[in-house]
Amino acid sequence: MASKPLPQPTELTAPYWRAAAEGRLALQHCRGCGRWIHFPEPRCAACGSDEFDWDEVSGRGTVATFSIVHRSFVAGFDGEPYVIAWIDLPEQPGLRVFGNVTGCAPEAVRIGMPVELWFERRGEMAMPNFRIIERGEQE
Repeated sequence: MASKPLPQPTELTAPYWRAAAEGRLALQHCRGCGRWIHFPEPRCAACGSDEFDWDEVSGRGTVATFSIVHRSFVAGFDGEPYVIAWIDLPEQPGLRVFGNVTGCAPEAVRIGMPVELWFERRGEMAMPNFRIIERGEQE
């Protein structure tokens, strides 16, 4: 099996990937209107500002929607089925991040399920992923 591909950071996405390599989930935070943004954008869709901070978010959230991938056409993802999901974060209504849900059988994943962030090391890079947490473990 081929190794999983690595992201190719651009000038726009480099702060995101640097933070991930440090074990942090940092997202664009608009200085103009305070809106959180993911995926990185050159301008805020709400106010048009191009002034951003890269601020850390909690990494805890809930599964908003997901898909179980049974057949991938990308080298390195040709093993067992896996789950990709949008995760709602509490920092702002509507703020979602994208990642794999791991640590459980794909058929166990449900919308509304609480998850927490963890990072998969791939050489110098780290990939944000999420794993299920029990409701009693939520803060």
